[in-house]
Amino acid sequence: MDHLIHRTLQFLEERHNLVLPCSYTIEPLPLKGSLGRASEPPEPQPSHSTTVMCVKNFFSLQGATEGTEGGRRDPGGTEAKGLLIEEISSIELPKKPSSPVYKMVTVWDANRELLKIMLRIELPHVSSASECDLSMSQDDIIIEVPEKYKLQLDLPERVDEETTAAVFNKTKRVLFISAPLAKPDP
Repeated sequence: MDHLIHRTLQFLEERHNLVLPCSYTIEPLPLKGSLGRASEPPEPQPSHSTTVMCVKNFFSLQGATEGTEGGRRDPGGTEAKGLLIEEISSIELPKKPSSPVYKMVTVWDANRELLKIMLRIELPHVSSASECDLSMSQDDIIIEVPEKYKLQLDLPERVDEETTAAVFNKTKRVLFISAPLAKPDP
């Protein structure tokens, strides 16, 4: 039974990006109604925030009994209204950055020698170059837009990072990078 409960909680966490508490209690509650199939609940819509829920013991009062109108009453006769589900906290889940669409082109001269490497990176959710973090070495390039995009590319040849130029086109929302080859070491 414990294994089944743990696997169910794990499935819910993975399937719906939830964070659920690891502790639980099994309350000895009598079943009411028929075991027939209830109507299906609507499919949850994807969201960027997830609410952690905890099932509260509906019959938290010892000796709670059914009232004459169908409400619950405690032994003292007062109406007991408790929530079945209580919201504990809301957690904003960070979005996993996606890899943007890119195209890498190598430019050759007439003697079939490689001159430079050009990159065209589409960033449709970026409105200005200031949102982009560009890191470059002779071997690779990393472009990050926090919570939106992350791209790490190994370059086919060593480039001169000092003379590399990057231009962001605001209208097309495309980043163009031109990286000349590094001069060979003497």
